[in-house]
Amino acid sequence: MKTEIGVIGLGVMGKSLSRNLARNGFKLSIYNRHVDGKEESIAVDFKREYPELEQALPFDDLNAFVQSMERPRKIILMVNAGPAVDAVLGSLRDILETEDIVIDGGNSHFEDTNRRIDSMKEQGLVFIGAGISGGEEGALKGPSIMPSGDQEAYLKVQKYLESIAAKDGDGNPCCTYVGRQGSGHFVKMIHNGIEYVEMQLLAECYSILKNQRQSNDEIAMVFESWMKDLGSYLLGITVEILRKKEGDKYLLDNILDKAGNKGTGKWATVSIADSGEPATMIPAALFARYLSFFKEKREAAASVFSTIGAGDDISTLRLKEAYQFSRIINHHQGFSIIARVSDQNNWNVDLSEIARIWTEGCIIKSDFMKELVEHLKRDDSILFNEKLSQIIKKTYTSIQSAAIECIRRELHIPCLLEAINFFHGIKTANSSANLIQAQRDYFGAHTYQRIDAPPGNSYHTQW
Repeated sequence: MKTEIGVIGLGVMGKSLSRNLARNGFKLSIYNRHVDGKEESIAVDFKREYPELEQALPFDDLNAFVQSMERPRKIILMVNAGPAVDAVLGSLRDILETEDIVIDGGNSHFEDTNRRIDSMKEQGLVFIGAGISGGEEGALKGPSIMPSGDQEAYLKVQKYLESIAAKDGDGNPCCTYVGRQGSGHFVKMIHNGIEYVEMQLLAECYSILKNQRQSNDEIAMVFESWMKDLGSYLLGITVEILRKKEGDKYLLDNILDKAGNKGTGKWATVSIADSGEPATMIPAALFARYLSFFKEKREAAASVFSTIGAGDDISTLRLKEAYQFSRIINHHQGFSIIARVSDQNNWNVDLSEIARIWTEGCIIKSDFMKELVEHLKRDDSILFNEKLSQIIKKTYTSIQSAAIECIRRELHIPCLLEAINFFHGIKTANSSANLIQAQRDYFGAHTYQRIDAPPGNSYHTQW
């Protein structure tokens, strides 16, 4: 009996995805490498552990794993991004046959995916890059999936990916063909960037309320009250985190304030710079994580520069509106960078469809994301949507006053400040960039254009 599809890599995500496939009735081969004394009988033990894997075929021999599948073979890689993916592909090249399909379900860099698509094609093999969001629970119960590459090849694996994906409010799978090349991994990378900002904004709101002497339970009540109008997965889990106790102490208060990262925020920041799109909040969130890691330096600076600032308390309503304002700016920037890079690469990414598959199964799912599905059908720019522009106008006073009070209190709020700073910049019709251009021409003869001359003409002055 040949199986329909295989999974390579039985880490947390690989195991969850395998169980998801098996529960959906697919005949499955599962493989994990054999390393003496470290990784032994992983696939066999995994099969024994879960009843839904009764019909699955377990392997630690790669050749036997490949031969167990019907052709064209369909294999999902769930290994760490980077060299590990290339190593597995190197081993598979000598075993796979023409038109076999490999799907990379990890957090690979989209440019690596572009390279792998071309390299595999030279050997008559097909490579699909699929961003998968939702973490362990999503992979098990239904993630959001962002596949890209050869569209005809995608049609051969579509039923598998759509079956295991989360379902939106209308029952449609949160999986869609994103576009050519590594566009699926690019979109997943920006998804993670938006996620960085959403997490940072909640952390900043938490720090403000903590500074105003509110307990974890009180902050949880505030955030819980926001769920009615601003409900999201991240806001919901933050309420649970704030309330979690070990004995009579809050667990959160015993967690070291050093935030980690796995690279997608950095990749997103580099791509933003490469594209020229002013998506400023993702870099701000990334550098906030970097700054958090310098715990010893922060403690030393705190002992030298004592905090003497004091400001008025920010009402929970004003803070809620400041948070709402900042989230709109974050999503505007996230979808804008997708649109720009899609245009630069002729990917034809459908922003409304991306918003739709992000309404369930992923970390940034929210009530707001559901609204964006319709907004983005009419206009690629969130900022200029009539309804959202009215919300921005309504909440502006709150973000302004919150920013002022936080500065007076000497609080670190990089994403809240960047939201209002970007807003000020984007609505400045006549900026100070004319002076910068004059400076560039002065020391480097870089030339400039004139407002009183036809566009496109360049001028240089002997200053």
